[in-house]
Amino acid sequence: MDFKQKVVDLVSEQVSLPKEKVAMLIERPKNAKMGDYAFPAFALAKIERKNPAIIAQEIAEKISDDNFSNIQAVGPYVNFAINHEKLVKATLNDILNKKAHYGDQELGHGNVPIDMSSPNIAKPMSMGHLRSTVIGNSIAKTMEKVGYTPIKINYLGDYGTQFGKLIAAYKHWGSEEEVKKDPIMNLFHYYVRFHKEAEKNPALEEEGRAWFKKLEEGDPEATKLWQWFREVSLADFNRIYKELGVEFNSYNGEAFFNDKMQPVIDELKDKGLLHESQGAQVVDMGEDENPAIIVKSDGTSIYLTRDLAAAEWRMKEYNFVKMLYVVGNEQAQHFVELKTVLKKMGYDWADEIHHVPFGLITQGGKKLSTRKGNVVFLDQVLKDAVSLAQKQIEEKNPSLENKDQVAHDVGVGAVIFHDLKNDRLDNFDFDLKEVVRFEGDTGPYVQYTNARAQSILRKANKPISMNDLALDDDWAFAVAKDLADFPEIVAKASERFEPSIIAKYALNLSKKFNKYYANVRILDENSQLNARLALVQATSIVLTEALRLLGVNAPKEM
Repeated sequence: MDFKQKVVDLVSEQVSLPKEKVAMLIERPKNAKMGDYAFPAFALAKIERKNPAIIAQEIAEKISDDNFSNIQAVGPYVNFAINHEKLVKATLNDILNKKAHYGDQELGHGNVPIDMSSPNIAKPMSMGHLRSTVIGNSIAKTMEKVGYTPIKINYLGDYGTQFGKLIAAYKHWGSEEEVKKDPIMNLFHYYVRFHKEAEKNPALEEEGRAWFKKLEEGDPEATKLWQWFREVSLADFNRIYKELGVEFNSYNGEAFFNDKMQPVIDELKDKGLLHESQGAQVVDMGEDENPAIIVKSDGTSIYLTRDLAAAEWRMKEYNFVKMLYVVGNEQAQHFVELKTVLKKMGYDWADEIHHVPFGLITQGGKKLSTRKGNVVFLDQVLKDAVSLAQKQIEEKNPSLENKDQVAHDVGVGAVIFHDLKNDRLDNFDFDLKEVVRFEGDTGPYVQYTNARAQSILRKANKPISMNDLALDDDWAFAVAKDLADFPEIVAKASERFEPSIIAKYALNLSKKFNKYYANVRILDENSQLNARLALVQATSIVLTEALRLLGVNAPKEM
């Protein structure tokens, strides 16, 4: 049962406000002793020309419902205290019936392409790629849970001036033998060396641009080298995606749209949107705004040209209802330009393009930079995380079966969870030892809570009946109240494209459950044993599903 909706219905019968407005006004009292929901009467004071405290008193006197143990006016608020037993019964019944489908909703339908991860070929995946990958993956899972069809697109950075630079670097310092030995790391070292050498010898930059021009013109040598770099890079990326449990529906990168850019440029010309400025072809963005460059003065295309072509192609291919770009906050202006140009072209569907920005991962307070070689490689971080998890499992539970698999789930899950528990837009510093701790606000803490619940159920070794689910103690109610909130949490996370809402929820539920475990003798043989086991089972179902939506596995033993 949706108790918040029940409050909305009861209040709406007594006031002259639409239900949507009442729903927006409902609050959670900061002090749980005041009740579970509160309706503030301030909004009615102007309409009724009365003191809000008097209005609240009048509303409270007219409402009676046995789903609530107490409905009373406290100052200008009408406070609703939920009947503990009814909430526990209704919530446990709902979760045990629906199992992993608890929280499924129909908030929308249709295709939602999600442009995510998108590493540059010939560079190893770094911690800088983690955010887009795991945020995008979690958003995809959450969108699917509320009725949409996500399409995960790995828009590979496989085109642009940097590949001219890489070819120039390979021609100067590379060898086929070296690349075959350790493809991705050697290509990366050539790239870093190019930038260091170019600081002393600016002519190298021109050489890089010249090689990219050759690539754009289909030069056989440039094309062959580029294809080879792409192939070895993708093989390495897929190994890391497998570790993270992330799959994609499309790997169409920037190069896929190379032959689709000219039609867009022609369309912009035909619609009178393109004009010359300082040798470049641009579209005006409006007063006091810099124009959007479509073709550079040297005749080469830029990201925006390809993204316009990609957006048009994706609309034709997927007929999307929304399209998301999970890309760093520093690219905000690029997406303003993309949407503005598409709108000027007459495409109203550009309104459903959403840039989903995120902050930086730092280490020791410093930004990570591939160009300067100050980079933390993602595969090494994952290996180290699994190793740390292994050590802790060895100390806590040396006889555990499937130790390697559990260590992998815990180590990798810890890295993913740590990223997603942070508000998407926040920058955060990464310290692996803190991330893989079994205590505190960590992924392993949530996983361990779920494993504890599973351990209780194994010890009880009893089937759970749906008939006797009555519990009225405060510890059980605190857990059940959080469980009842899960569908609303899923809806909020999907609407805001914000996985941290689910991660923070999972931490709060884990804390409430662990307090319950510490204060209640769950396995005592008495009349409420079945209901207590039902609560444990329901908690495990919801924690497992919350972790799944984050892209984290939930081992049953740890």
